[in-house]
Amino acid sequence: MAEIPKINNPESRFEFVSIAAARAHQLLRGCLPKLEGSAQPARRAQQEVAAGVVPRVDVPPTE
Repeated sequence: MAEIPKINNPESRFEFVSIAAARAHQLLRGCLPKLEGSAQPARRAQQEVAAGVVPRVDVPPTE
């Protein structure tokens, strides 16, 4: 089993996956990668979140 990376931003594994999924969608739409890494967008997104270069964005609740 792979070692779970130390994460600065997310507070849980679910949050890590949510942030990485959103980042992977950005990469698929053509956003430039912030780090060198895997050619696969999903894996690169995980690497970026684990490295702490993708910030968490708190969205205020809608009324």
